[in-house]
Amino acid sequence: MFGRRSGEGATAAPPRPAAAKGGETAGEKPKPAASKPAPPPPSKTQEPPKLETVTVTDRSEEYFKTKATIFNALIDTIDLSQLAQLDTDAAAEEIRDIINEIISIKNVQMSIAEQESLLQDICNDVLGYGPLEPLLARDDIADIMVNGANRVFIEVGGKIQLTNVRFRDNSQLMNICQRIVSQVGRRVDEASPICDARLPDGSRVNVIAPPLSIDGPALTIRKFKKDKLTMANLVDFKSISPEGARVLEIVGSCRINTLISGGTGSGKTTLLNCMTGFIEHDERVITCEDAAELQLQQPHVVRLETRPPNLEGQGEVTMRDLVKNCLRMRPERIIVGEVRGPEAFDLLQAMNTGHDGSMGTLHANSPREALQRVESMITMGGYNLPSKTIREMIVGSIDIIIQAARLRDGSRRITHITEVLGTEGETIITQDLFIYDMSGEDAEGKIVGRHKSTGIARPAFWDRARYYGRDQDLAEALDAAQD
Repeated sequence: MFGRRSGEGATAAPPRPAAAKGGETAGEKPKPAASKPAPPPPSKTQEPPKLETVTVTDRSEEYFKTKATIFNALIDTIDLSQLAQLDTDAAAEEIRDIINEIISIKNVQMSIAEQESLLQDICNDVLGYGPLEPLLARDDIADIMVNGANRVFIEVGGKIQLTNVRFRDNSQLMNICQRIVSQVGRRVDEASPICDARLPDGSRVNVIAPPLSIDGPALTIRKFKKDKLTMANLVDFKSISPEGARVLEIVGSCRINTLISGGTGSGKTTLLNCMTGFIEHDERVITCEDAAELQLQQPHVVRLETRPPNLEGQGEVTMRDLVKNCLRMRPERIIVGEVRGPEAFDLLQAMNTGHDGSMGTLHANSPREALQRVESMITMGGYNLPSKTIREMIVGSIDIIIQAARLRDGSRRITHITEVLGTEGETIITQDLFIYDMSGEDAEGKIVGRHKSTGIARPAFWDRARYYGRDQDLAEALDAAQD
């Protein structure tokens, strides 16, 4: 049993009286002297619109004070080492019993609803992710951005909003960050102030702690939806047209090497998840990621994850180590969560040596820039190869580039489906199959546009589609896109 400290009962501080409403005394204003003209009104500079604070949990200052009092009494009462030996449900039940006893001893006056909220909040603080729990429970939130203990932002519908969620102090925020990263065997402290991790549901987590983050720990969570998105969902969201989605389905099923390009928050990982949905269930798929977040539904999947160095600087496993090791594991497809360094060379080699249908993502703002970035990553990896040789390797490996973008109204669109054709001299030749044509915006500020075919009737991967018996489907999709 947990040790408990006995003490005299204490009454809670009485609620603060409501502020008295003052009223101004009406009176006639003295008229200005006739000889003095009224001064001109001061020039007003237009202030930028203030960010509206979204109420996530309705908590008063008195509530936070009461919670702090009970939380401190709880910490003085329980033995955390013994609590850690219990499973989550048993620990939560024990905490709730002790809190109810503390409330009774201190004669705290609360409604049943307030008491239940208090119990849940403190259980979240001790066992879960504290004030983040109500945000993590909402499926409409795409990102959670914590800038220190008192500034928590969320992204909903492509727009960033400030919330009223806050932590007790930076120490509580840091403890929650430690709890998150320790679940995947990582750490964040002054010696290692930057950390990538993930939540149990696959949501991506980044933590940067003091002294690098000046105003307290900065925590960023890219949430995953509970229901895995499919290409049909992207069509419903108007991220891609039905005809474009059908072409992407053929690309995924016919084992065409694909690179997904886009900026931060453009939906690259979501799109990669959708593309992997077209992989046959009898294929052996190996994924390589910095923080495992892909949600493949196939039965034969091996998930690999990088590892940072330990306190002595030893034991690091890089993305390149994983990709190189993949080749010894008899993969049929290799999926790289994000290509950002010398592993680009190994991925291209894998694509070019019998692992057709491999996929990866990278940060770039256009298909042309994506090819340049791949070349740059190979060059920075220390490979002493002529530019022409690197470009020929790129052309021989990558078949399709899918460009994703987040538009200024917060919507996400697939803006290009582009083929890599070959080289002309030392220049890589590409052709667009689909593009997103923006025509303006509506009265609500939403981007207006449409996906349209460029008129290519027989793309370069036509023969591969015919090999898999999908040439007729491809022809119908391209014809429908031109109507």
